[in-house]
Amino acid sequence: MKKEMLIFMLMNLILMGMVLYGSLLEHVHLVILALMILVMLLIIGFIFSSYILERKHKVDENVLHLSKEILHELTIPLSTIQANSLLLGRTVAKDEKSMKRLKRIEDASKRLERLYDELVYGIKKEIHIVDSEELDLLKLIEERVDIMRLFNRNEFILELEPTKVLVDSIGFEKMLDNILNNAMKYSDKTSVIEIELKEDTLTIKDHGIGIDEVILKRIFRRYYQSKETNLGEGIGLALVKAYCEDENIGIKINSEKLRGTTVCLNLKKCII
Repeated sequence: MKKEMLIFMLMNLILMGMVLYGSLLEHVHLVILALMILVMLLIIGFIFSSYILERKHKVDENVLHLSKEILHELTIPLSTIQANSLLLGRTVAKDEKSMKRLKRIEDASKRLERLYDELVYGIKKEIHIVDSEELDLLKLIEERVDIMRLFNRNEFILELEPTKVLVDSIGFEKMLDNILNNAMKYSDKTSVIEIELKEDTLTIKDHGIGIDEVILKRIFRRYYQSKETNLGEGIGLALVKAYCEDENIGIKINSEKLRGTTVCLNLKKCII
């Protein structure tokens, strides 16, 4: 495919050269012939491009259709697990060991459901643009922090103002999780993580190991990791940066070695 496109472009350049050469030497017949061939090539190029785009569209539709069928089939066992867990919970309510095991099953099914949602999101994102929707940011932050607290690690201090944004909501949730996970991962479990949402800005501050100034300049590079700390999550922060660019969210990271890191998200352009 690339070879054909290069040949097509080369032929157009040759013809344009012929037109220019004929014009300079006043060879009218040469100019007319070159222009006619150029027009024909442009028409052929348009038809060829339309054919390629149509085939790509059909392939995308087939992939989406197949993905939907597979995802639909996945919902059946997931629903079965959740329904039977609920029924078992009623019969073993007095058995502490059984309830603990059942709780692990329920947690695993919730995790599976979340992975399912992320898979659906990833497919939609890959094939076409995901629609923006209204998101209650205060509620989302409280929900995600509640989940982070289950790890029994850091204490979270929240100072949140009611805020609604118009964004790709699943992408925002994944971005927030990435930042919170980093804050926990690179902090002592006894340290505090502060989250502030006010004046159209979301700030997440930890008191962890911090980031060296040299590393900080490269932190958003895809697949970049610090050799000393593995800081960078491979592609995690690169995806955070890409998401922010897509949603017109300004992102700034301030950090000081051994004193902690502050991530600031400017939400002004997506506030409702």
